[in-house]
Amino acid sequence: MIDKEKVILDATCATRSIWLKKDCQQAVYFDKRKGVVPKKMGTKQHERTMIIEPDVIGDFRHMPFDDESFYHVVFDPPHLHVSEKAWIYNMYGSLDEDWEEVIRAGFWECMRVLKPYGTLVFKWSDLEISTRELIEAIGCEPLYGHRSGKKMNTHWLVFVKGVSDR
Repeated sequence: MIDKEKVILDATCATRSIWLKKDCQQAVYFDKRKGVVPKKMGTKQHERTMIIEPDVIGDFRHMPFDDESFYHVVFDPPHLHVSEKAWIYNMYGSLDEDWEEVIRAGFWECMRVLKPYGTLVFKWSDLEISTRELIEAIGCEPLYGHRSGKKMNTHWLVFVKGVSDR
């Protein structure tokens, strides 16, 4: 059971890097891990701390929320196959070899917890796997989307429950 004021779900919040309002009181921040990871940056090895602090810890394929709990869901799953030794692994995680099944299950779990006509915003970087391959894997066409980033590799895809999934 969640607070009725919590109408937004970030299903893969990590460090909340996509959030401008990182402490949105109407959001539930969900991730499979919690912790503090130092990052050394630049030639002088400046250290910066990365904090992963979800409200709820769990697997995005099996979330502990009732059906139709949220008006808006954000889904920013791992996009790359990276080593557990890589710093980026700590920040974003890594795709598994069975990525199609994992991402499909996560997508449909996000749709399950959406209210009718709720919106799902799906962020995807197509550096390794094309957006077309992603859409084929999940089996649902986005209503609309946008490319962003310096090299236009990041795709913001929007789905509306009851419209996109018909």
